[in-house]
Amino acid sequence: MIRRIIQIDEEKCNGCGVCAQACHEGAIGMVAGKAKLLRDDYCDGLGDCLPTCPTGAITFVEREAAAYDEQAVLEHQKKQSQQSGCPGSRAQQIRREAQQSSMRSETVLSELSQWPVQIKLAPVKAPYFSGAKLLVAADCTAFARGDFHERFIKNHITLIGCPKLDMVDYAQKLTEIIRQNDIQSVTVVRMEVPCCGGIEHAVKTALQNSGKFIPWQVVTIATDGRILD
Repeated sequence: MIRRIIQIDEEKCNGCGVCAQACHEGAIGMVAGKAKLLRDDYCDGLGDCLPTCPTGAITFVEREAAAYDEQAVLEHQKKQSQQSGCPGSRAQQIRREAQQSSMRSETVLSELSQWPVQIKLAPVKAPYFSGAKLLVAADCTAFARGDFHERFIKNHITLIGCPKLDMVDYAQKLTEIIRQNDIQSVTVVRMEVPCCGGIEHAVKTALQNSGKFIPWQVVTIATDGRILD
């Protein structure tokens, strides 16, 4: 039958073996230091292995291939489980891992409570600014720390920007947001790089121009993700 199935480019394969570990069905194995599709009927064509390959050696193709045989896969998994001495079948282990992954996915949700988040696009006056703890963050900061949502965005109204890319001074917009709304506090999160000084300066200017006394702080993140102060 003609169906979708994976194809592995041996020249691109670096032999890391990550795809073999990701293949729950055991369709992929390591042969002479290279990943190989061992059996067509073990490959379900869903491609769990594709995103794990660091070199892009795995792709989908449509070709003549044996139909996916779930029963054969289950028997193969059972044999692997018995050989490894692990309790329970491989299928059960996979289901447990899937459930755990699902639970993790449910907890890793966005903490954003409003939209839009770009300083340039945000309105000056909005209900969500009332009583808000304002977070003003440089664009890159969210990529520098994996816990950015939990540590900084949670329970805050978030505004982001990059003064180097936007080539604008955010001070006027931020001044009006602070002046026209009941902002309770302001946290600035910036990178250690010099260009991020523009966003810190804009917030400082806005606070001064607003005529309000509002608690504020600056958190600086290193390029390796460490919090510097």
